[in-house]
Amino acid sequence: MVFRKLFFQALTASMVLGLASVASLAQTAAARIQSSVAITQADEISCSPDDPATFSTAPAAEVKPAAEVKAEVKIVKASMTAVNLKPSQALATIQPTAASLANLALTKFQPLLMAAIDQRLGARYSWGATGPNRYDCSGFVWSIFQSAGVNFERGSARELFARFEPAKPEDQYKFGTLVFFRHLAHVGVVVDQNGFYHASRRHGVVYSPFNEYWLSRITGFRRVPLPVTTISD
Repeated sequence: MVFRKLFFQALTASMVLGLASVASLAQTAAARIQSSVAITQADEISCSPDDPATFSTAPAAEVKPAAEVKAEVKIVKASMTAVNLKPSQALATIQPTAASLANLALTKFQPLLMAAIDQRLGARYSWGATGPNRYDCSGFVWSIFQSAGVNFERGSARELFARFEPAKPEDQYKFGTLVFFRHLAHVGVVVDQNGFYHASRRHGVVYSPFNEYWLSRITGFRRVPLPVTTISD
């Protein structure tokens, strides 16, 4: 009973941390929109021939170190030690639901993805490039997910659209959702309902707001499935 109580306290704390992380991302996006300068030009190109860039001069967002992201896991491990339970025994005693494991995975994933994005902000555009100093739109998307520990095969925007499941309406403007434009000629990563990150030919990796131009060119959204980690990870 002691472990059960401690486990659910730790799980609740991890979910609260995840919600705080999303709120922080939303505030960061709002700050970037206020400090950004929109530049729309006919010859601006990313993965498509019709891609205006918004160059953001805002500083990179502060991201929690990975060690802090895993704090809730350490709490659970400490709880196991306190009651002399091994991880296998703990899992046999309490079976976490799929939803709780998915929430824990999301809590760990979001700060890692944001850190990967910030590391690449301002990197130059190069068609077909996947880093470390140059990216095209799909190469940028692939690179940041790889850095965050989510592995999938490198592909074009069109291939990524075909590979992943459509985002549910409530998930379309959640952080980490892939957003596709211009009949699958361009792809970026959603921050929230205010904007997204992408690799633009003229300005490289930048943040752009969901203004009338971009909203009118959205083809669809996709969610990349996250690996459900175990408590011992």
